[in-house]
Amino acid sequence: MPQDMDELRWQALLARDAAPGCGPFLYAVTTQGVFCRSGCPSRPPLRRNVRFYADAAGAEAAGFRACLRCDPKGERSAIHAAAVRAACDLIETEEAMPSLAALAARAGYARHHFLRLFRDITGVTPRSYAEGVRARRLQAALAAGERVAEAVAGAGFGSESRVYEDTGRHLGMTPGAARRGGQGEVIRIAHAGSAMGPLLVGATARGICFIGFAEPPEALEGDLRARFPKAWIEPAGEDLAAWVRQVAAFLAEPAAALALPLDLRGTAFQRRVWEALTRIPLGETRTYSGLAAEMGQPAATRAVARACARNPVSLAVPCHRVVGAGGDLTGYRWGVPRKAALLAGERRAKAPIAE
Repeated sequence: MPQDMDELRWQALLARDAAPGCGPFLYAVTTQGVFCRSGCPSRPPLRRNVRFYADAAGAEAAGFRACLRCDPKGERSAIHAAAVRAACDLIETEEAMPSLAALAARAGYARHHFLRLFRDITGVTPRSYAEGVRARRLQAALAAGERVAEAVAGAGFGSESRVYEDTGRHLGMTPGAARRGGQGEVIRIAHAGSAMGPLLVGATARGICFIGFAEPPEALEGDLRARFPKAWIEPAGEDLAAWVRQVAAFLAEPAAALALPLDLRGTAFQRRVWEALTRIPLGETRTYSGLAAEMGQPAATRAVARACARNPVSLAVPCHRVVGAGGDLTGYRWGVPRKAALLAGERRAKAPIAE
């Protein structure tokens, strides 16, 4: 293996994260006879005792065994994931929320251990997951035209008051508005040009609920209408002009964070991810796994990636600052070249001005 690749992997080992250009790898410790993931929480070994391998088969062929702590072959992770999937399936099918004790006993784990596993894998607690299931049931029933009282009871809520107490948490709007496909919601929209093509900003009375760009105006508006098929959508006139100028300026030269009032509607976990995205400084990036770790849920990488993909207000919630494990830009709703351009502009804005 080239010496420079060894050095890249060593730096990634010390940082407990992937480094651009080094790709996936495992490392073995000669004094312990084990091989580990690059993010193993064990204390870093001495450099002279480390050997690098591309996969588990290579490490095992050299006589090393898998670390019990970081599970580099994913065997324990697969068992844990299967137990959590079974618990999710039970929550999906049961009318009432199963207790944490019942779920843990069925999976064969202590209650607190199972709670940690469930939260690490799904990104939420069993109770939050069950609330999401009930919200989906409620949304589907309302969309099918059921009366509010019947839909609320059928979804497993004890009473309508529990839904109306926190409509944003369950639906992002009142049950009546959800039943009507967003009817009664007023969304003002403004089209504009930008350095990256057509731009559309949509806002409710509470703040911006949609930002889209780089597609034909009719496609951008279709995206918004798909979210609220029966909402009243009207031109904003000059009402959104200042906000639109801020977004257009950011697309041209992202010199500062966008400070805009937002109307974000998503699950509790999605909102946590979106809040974490806003804390990534201008000109910096995070990996999906790194962002999950910063949130205190290192096993929720996939859930974090899904939440990033569901972000309705690009730029204001900067999902473009999240990259793949090897530093790859990966997919981006508005195109990978535009993601690269945004990140390059942010790096220029952060770089010190030469004397």
